[in-house]
Amino acid sequence: MKDDNPTGDVRDGADPRGRHEADLPLEEGDPQSREDASREDVSGEEVSKDSGEPAIGLFVGEPTRDLSHWAWLWTADREFPLASHRRGLIGWVVTLVKRFLRPIVKFPLNDLWDRQRTYNLILLETVTRQATEFQSAIEAHARLLEKLDHRTTVGLNDVMRHNDALFARVDQKLDRYRRETKDLWHRLGAFIATVDSDTPQALVSTQEEQGYVELEKRHRGSEEEITERISTYLPYLKGKGEVLDLGCGRGEALRLFADHGIAVRGVDSSSEMVARCLENGMAAEQGDLFEVLARAEEGSLGGVVSFHVVEHLASDSLERLVRLAWRALRRGGVLILETPSPLSVVMSARNFWVDPTHRRPVHPASLEITFREAGFEPVHRIDLHPFPDDERLPEIDISRLPEDQRVLADQVNRLRDILDDLLFGNRDFGLVGIKS
Repeated sequence: MKDDNPTGDVRDGADPRGRHEADLPLEEGDPQSREDASREDVSGEEVSKDSGEPAIGLFVGEPTRDLSHWAWLWTADREFPLASHRRGLIGWVVTLVKRFLRPIVKFPLNDLWDRQRTYNLILLETVTRQATEFQSAIEAHARLLEKLDHRTTVGLNDVMRHNDALFARVDQKLDRYRRETKDLWHRLGAFIATVDSDTPQALVSTQEEQGYVELEKRHRGSEEEITERISTYLPYLKGKGEVLDLGCGRGEALRLFADHGIAVRGVDSSSEMVARCLENGMAAEQGDLFEVLARAEEGSLGGVVSFHVVEHLASDSLERLVRLAWRALRRGGVLILETPSPLSVVMSARNFWVDPTHRRPVHPASLEITFREAGFEPVHRIDLHPFPDDERLPEIDISRLPEDQRVLADQVNRLRDILDDLLFGNRDFGLVGIKS
């Protein structure tokens, strides 16, 4: 694109800004003052006050970005003012020379100048038209996006309403199927009770196992809670060798021990529990825990554990389990048995009997004797699972009492501690024995 100053008035060394400065009449006086006045006039008004049209000042220094201003510039032969970057008398002389030379240089370049101006106008017209079309396209797309967003919102709302209605119907059907299944199960139990002597053993076993599974769901506690409680025994089992879990149930101990690098396998009488363990990638088998323990090679295990199983056994069966465990363990192996604590009156008199398959509470002192007679030494007890504070006896806040009542209140609190420990205390205990 051709330079806006066809006269080539930068040949004297002026910078690009200098060549666009004002060509104003010089007043009498110092040439430098006349030069400064010229600069101020050029950089002043951007729009002509008389006509309202753009002024040359819009194109001096940092040029305007408005295409309409550039169209105004190129529609006529608009001249930029002449000036020089030089100061004083020399600058004044240079400006006079430029004024003299401008018409002489401009005349032979008129044809080229007209073609350049025509090209610039066509280019501006094209750019302006395309910008308008582009803006129109943007607005059209914005309207389309707005419509699409509205339709999407309406459609999603319809889908959500449909899904809510569908899930509501599914929930209703599931609730009905649950009720019907429970009713059928209850009828089956009543039928088995009426013809007990002639009932197939497989059917009786299925009913018992279903009852066992329901008890596990209601009273065993969540898998997270059980895992946290069993983690107490990890220090006793690490580095001992393979561990056998008697009555592995849902497999909380199997998963926990395996996650900590302990080789472990389990046995349980419930086929459903064993199937769940196998589905989760844990080693388990269905069978009788005494038979599995008896089949174990002598001195082959590093640990034998059983959580909440011994309260289901008769006293002679419990003694047999401990002795079989001693036989299967290597020297330094660990036997861990956990059971509800009879030292808590609330546990032994109330909570213990929620499970109808419980035979009797196992006292830690009697169980310790069984351990020692079988050959375990040392043996120690771990008290577990204390009752929460909101279920225990309240304590008197002595700080709120008058001074003359605090001694009596302290005595009451001491008695409260004794009774609270007797009534509540810990719900479970674990006995740990080392094969010496």
